[in-house]
Amino acid sequence: MEDLRHVNDLKRQEDVQHRALPDEAATLQLGGWLAEQLQLNYAGTALVFLRGQLGAGKTTLVRGMLAAMGHTGVVKSPTYTLLEPYEIGTQQVFHFDLYRVHDPQELEFVGIDEIVDGPGLKLFEWPEQAEDWLPAADVTVELEVVDAEAGGRLAHVHFR
Repeated sequence: MEDLRHVNDLKRQEDVQHRALPDEAATLQLGGWLAEQLQLNYAGTALVFLRGQLGAGKTTLVRGMLAAMGHTGVVKSPTYTLLEPYEIGTQQVFHFDLYRVHDPQELEFVGIDEIVDGPGLKLFEWPEQAEDWLPAADVTVELEVVDAEAGGRLAHVHFR
């Protein structure tokens, strides 16, 4: 896998990075790199869509991001709670899992408008469940399982 540290010149226009993720450690490393890019290129305030089938590694990627930012606690998928907020120093991170969302009122209940319009990183697993209600993403990460037995994945990171 190519070194992830070499990409520090991302532009606001569409830029796509492709990465092979042979194992969980590579997914965590990609999360760390992505956290760095979001800080450098979006000043820590961005809307990020995380796409991929069940078990593709979306929450693992978030764990890598949060660890790189200094979070030392447990990171769990907010499948049943809809939202897991984190405060890491002065950085706010809002981790959403929209897998079970079928009605915009569910998002209003957690204050989606204020969160999306406010500062901090907004990470959305299963954004397709609410694309009619969400603004366009600054970054979209697509995780694709290519070898389920060995744990291999491909990541496609789209920067806008």
